[in-house]
Amino acid sequence: MKSDRHQNDRSFNRRTSYIIVEYRVKEGVFRDILKNLGANGLFISTTRHVAAQQPIELKFPLFEFEHQIQVKGTVLRSGPTGFAVELEQPIDGLITKSGKLPDIVHESDRTD
Repeated sequence: MKSDRHQNDRSFNRRTSYIIVEYRVKEGVFRDILKNLGANGLFISTTRHVAAQQPIELKFPLFEFEHQIQVKGTVLRSGPTGFAVELEQPIDGLITKSGKLPDIVHESDRTD
């Protein structure tokens, strides 16, 4: 499902993140760093080439390390520093009436 929105037009705010994400695409299953995140999209930092316009399945911790969320989406664009993903469904816990994003986990906070 390709979005017709301009790549900088977002219906939800984004937050800088540093979370290890596992994802499955046609090239294989990989782990890289989720660099920013919003309720309906995210950006994964990688030097790996991931083709645009393909489905993607992702798994990562969001609010606590012990609980992984699983989401699906479409790779919108890919470049030398990573790729952007539009999610099929917004992530419930990231949608707030105030527009302020709730606290999320960061790999730098991991103690184990």
